[in-house]
Amino acid sequence: MHQSGVAVPALELRQVSKRFPQRGGGNSTGLLAVDRVDLAVQRNQVVALVGESGSGKTTTGLLALLLVGTTSGQILLDGTDITHLGQKELKPFRRQMQVVFQDSYASLDPMMTLGEIIAEPLGIHALFTPAERRDEARRWLEKVGLDASYATRYPHELSGGQRQRISVARALILGASVLVADEPTSALDVSVKAQIVNLLQDLQADMGLSILFISHDLSVVRSLADEVVVMLRGRVVERAPTDKIFADARHPYTQALLDAVPVINPKARRRRTFLTADEISSRTPRMSAGELETQPLVDTAEPQLVALAGSHFVEAIVTG
Repeated sequence: MHQSGVAVPALELRQVSKRFPQRGGGNSTGLLAVDRVDLAVQRNQVVALVGESGSGKTTTGLLALLLVGTTSGQILLDGTDITHLGQKELKPFRRQMQVVFQDSYASLDPMMTLGEIIAEPLGIHALFTPAERRDEARRWLEKVGLDASYATRYPHELSGGQRQRISVARALILGASVLVADEPTSALDVSVKAQIVNLLQDLQADMGLSILFISHDLSVVRSLADEVVVMLRGRVVERAPTDKIFADARHPYTQALLDAVPVINPKARRRRTFLTADEISSRTPRMSAGELETQPLVDTAEPQLVALAGSHFVEAIVTG
């Protein structure tokens, strides 16, 4: 879909915020978990949303799926604003937008066979006959690298990697165009991690999928993502094409995440840096307006996301 000759993103978040009420009501403003996040996943692209636990990345994924309501901002799917649709109006959009969660065991019903689990979305959307649903589930088992005979097995009979393959099959059986994958490899060992990443790459190429891949691990996203968005305390602090993030990270928090990436050659190892909030604040880039690709939107002494050359954005303090 195009508007005015410009490609419309498959999924777009515009200035999305989420404030949760505090328990006990001591703080009337509540907890600001996501703060004015802008993010776009173009068609057939993978955008990695990275940050440590508590950075707001999982909440952002839930907001994108409208599994959690926004406090402010807009969610657009293929250019259509779906932010305030009711459950009934949202149902056809749910076919286009699916999710794979981190804990594959908790997200699969232990009382259902794998065939039933994979076919369940077809029943929810009243697609096909029961026999056709069974056939489609078997086809998807093979598509995610498992034998069709697995249809009669149960989740407890599988390894973690196999269960995650079932989760992927269930998410994509409706022919979704957008997939939100929330830490889908974090509970898996290194070799299985690589297999799931390869599976997602193959399915993305096959189906033209647009993927929002949420992770705390930059080493996982390096081979998968076209763009990396780095979150800290609910805010986007850096956003750039993947190769630019790895070659020229500009925000101290991104640099600290890169320092944690394992390397094969011990001589190439960087010292892991743990930065306090004060250290991040003191090392936040300071730039003059003349250095920027476009002029900042607001005149403030607070850090703000500014545009550098080549689709690179970083949170910086803009001077004069």
